[in-house]
Amino acid sequence: MTGGQQPDRPDRETLSAQPDRPGDTGRSTNLVEHPGWRRLLRAARRSLERTGGRLDGAVTLAAPTDDERLVIIGITGTHRSTAAARLSVRLTDVDEHLRAAHGVGLADVLTAMAPLRDRPAELKGEAVARDTVLAVAHDGRHAGTAWYAEWLDGLRRDGTLTRVVRTGLPFGDVVRILDALPTADEPMPVFADRVLDDTKALAEGPLRGLVLRAVAAWQQTTLPVDGERERALWESVGLVPDDLASQVLVLNVPATGGLVGRWLTEASQAGVPIRVTLHQLRLAPLTVACDEIHVCENPAVLRAATTALGAQAPPLICTEGVPSVAVHTLLRAAQRAVIRWRNDFDWTGVRLTAAALQRYPGAVPWRMTASDYLPAAGTGTALLGTPTRTRWDESLGESMRRVGRAVMEERLLDRLIADLRTAAAR
Repeated sequence: MTGGQQPDRPDRETLSAQPDRPGDTGRSTNLVEHPGWRRLLRAARRSLERTGGRLDGAVTLAAPTDDERLVIIGITGTHRSTAAARLSVRLTDVDEHLRAAHGVGLADVLTAMAPLRDRPAELKGEAVARDTVLAVAHDGRHAGTAWYAEWLDGLRRDGTLTRVVRTGLPFGDVVRILDALPTADEPMPVFADRVLDDTKALAEGPLRGLVLRAVAAWQQTTLPVDGERERALWESVGLVPDDLASQVLVLNVPATGGLVGRWLTEASQAGVPIRVTLHQLRLAPLTVACDEIHVCENPAVLRAATTALGAQAPPLICTEGVPSVAVHTLLRAAQRAVIRWRNDFDWTGVRLTAAALQRYPGAVPWRMTASDYLPAAGTGTALLGTPTRTRWDESLGESMRRVGRAVMEERLLDRLIADLRTAAAR
């Protein structure tokens, strides 16, 4: 240099275009902090993980910053305009640049920051694991039933099966529980201990959720949204979450046997409705002392019978929806009685009636025929759910499908009370 002459100074683009010193591996691990490299390396990671580490693709940066533009110029050796809205660079070029500048390739740089995932291999592994889970499921006792197939299909479609695989949940335990259902009114902790050697296995968590979802498919109903409906769903397959929560509402059902027998008899003599828990029913052997019992679904029917007939009303039990274990326990104590059973005229109601008629060989439908349904069906709510056969009166199911309306018990209230009045006079 002579006089005041200044040396030529490379501009910023020239500096950025020059490679770092070969073998400068220490700086490669800091590239993720460099504003020009940060997004580029994230995009490269996504590409390599998506393709199993292949470098034959390219990545694109939208709305590149000046730092990003200069880095890409340095990698490619090609000028890029400041007006460019998108800049692309081949991964092979990035890899070659990093090897020249730092002595390590793109995959090495990314792995130094965090392990690279091989998503194609992961997906293949998950597919194999899902097939293994399905093989376990297909060995279950209920395999081949429509509800079981529907349940498994739902798990596949909404990604639950993949989550089961990823979390390592022992799906065999789910199948073992379902294989052991239905059970005979068994406390849930006792059942869980018997089947899985863990009293708390069904207390909470994903295992409980998967089994409950299967039971809902089994009973052709939706997943419960509150504790009372969940209890009823468990009890529909003979599991008792809480023997104090399982209850039955009765009117004028006299009985003998211990404290509860006295309560029922005294309430019957006074014409007072009484609610009894499963825990109370199990305190002592009970015998219901009557020849006929009417069963309804809605408390409004029992309330109307109390008002209209009082102590003269014939024995009446209200299920309040899905019959609880307490309901069945009380009915089992009425071995001599004819059970006259009814539910709402909707698909759930007729399924519950069908189940009751199968469960109690001496039971008969009460006002559950097409001739009872049709006069009240003109303005009922829309009939939702899966249709089912009504074997005691095939024309009922056909009429319900044709009309497409549900009829709640309250619409038949006058006729039901008239039936009870007639029964009381016999």
